Amino acid sequence: MNPAAEFSSIGSLLPDSMRLFVRDEVDSTNDEIRRLAMASAADGTVVLADKQTAGRGRRGAAWVCPPGQALAFSVLVRPSEPKALWPRLALAAGLAVAEGLEAHGVACGIKWPNDVWVDGKKICGVLVEAGNDFAIIGIGVNVNVPTFPEELSGSATSLLLETGEPQDRAGVLASILRRLEIRRHQIDADYARMLDAVRSRCVLTGQRISLHAADGPRVGFCEGIGAGGELLLSGPNGLERLLQADEVRILTDHS
Repeated sequence: MNPAAEFSSIGSLLPDSMRLFVRDEVDSTNDEIRRLAMASAADGTVVLADKQTAGRGRRGAAWVCPPGQALAFSVLVRPSEPKALWPRLALAAGLAVAEGLEAHGVACGIKWPNDVWVDGKKICGVLVEAGNDFAIIGIGVNVNVPTFPEELSGSATSLLLETGEPQDRAGVLASILRRLEIRRHQIDADYARMLDAVRSRCVLTGQRISLHAADGPRVGFCEGIGAGGELLLSGPNGLERLLQADEVRILTDHS
């Protein structure tokens, strides 16, 4: 189905503040939103692309989004909250995706700060980038992906694989955007309530994990998520509060 036609019917399902633009192909939906933001596009502008030629995840990692099978979209936000609080948008976005997908029959966990997992496998990645007076929330969701490359088959999943049934991509998008419209406004007031919802889904709490902090690798036990959204890691250095980290992994007995 033509992407524009596929998503043409959900306008009434989207939050009033959001306007959806569907592209057959872009380099990156985040880059497309950045261009629109620099041209004074409004808060709530959403760009969805059926194909990305240069999609990326965190730290520049490539993000593959099979045409017609996954969702790749970005949302322009112009927060009224202080810029120091904008990093909380990552937690808000991960929670919104989890809640949106739960409406389609799966139980979701959040791998701090913003990956969404189902049954130990990644179903969604989030990439938040900031501009001078705007932020971009980029989201990639595996919806009807039937198979993954061998190197990802043990760590990635999709709604199709988890439910056993093809899913309506437009309906999934609408579910996520409705939750995002609520959660993105909770990075200041009502943040504690939002954080409780994230904590209840945190797949790292109580697990032995490894990660790369700004000053080097760490191994320890995750004690949960702190009041500011930071990861609490108990290890040789005592209890550390990490606001940013990469390559966060749960360690098994054989790791």
